[in-house]
Amino acid sequence: MNVVGSKSRFWVYAAVIFSLVAAFVFTPFSKAEATINYGEEVAAVAERYAGTPFKWGGTTPKGFDASGFTQYIYAYSAAKKKIARTSADQYKQGKVVKKQSDLKFGDLVFFDTAGKGKVSFVGIYTGSGEFIAATSHGVRTQKLSSSYWKSKYVGAKRHF
Repeated sequence: MNVVGSKSRFWVYAAVIFSLVAAFVFTPFSKAEATINYGEEVAAVAERYAGTPFKWGGTTPKGFDASGFTQYIYAYSAAKKKIARTSADQYKQGKVVKKQSDLKFGDLVFFDTAGKGKVSFVGIYTGSGEFIAATSHGVRTQKLSSSYWKSKYVGAKRHF
């Protein structure tokens, strides 16, 4: 074997390895970061519970009432947010969303279903003019524009 040839190969390999190490060490890498859109995540988690039965006072997937549903979803989604137990108390929290056209995924939408001028029902906005809520027929998606919900709409709050 040729000693000169093996020494040349050694220096070529050493130069390649040195170049790779230098490129790795001196190349700036940005940290990969992901941001969570909590509103979208809340809405997506809520939709997974479509079909869950209604239960007066229910706060678990065995059965929900309206405010028990929103409280559960906020607590067990990535939001990990504790909100009040009743729809009236949930309405007292969060930032006011002034117009329906400003609604974003995950916003809470409130209604007066008892006709007493007070908040008595709550749902989670899921986009495209729809919200999901625990109705007397179970967890279902509803249209804000339906004559029933439109006439009972009180307002909306954002918790993010």
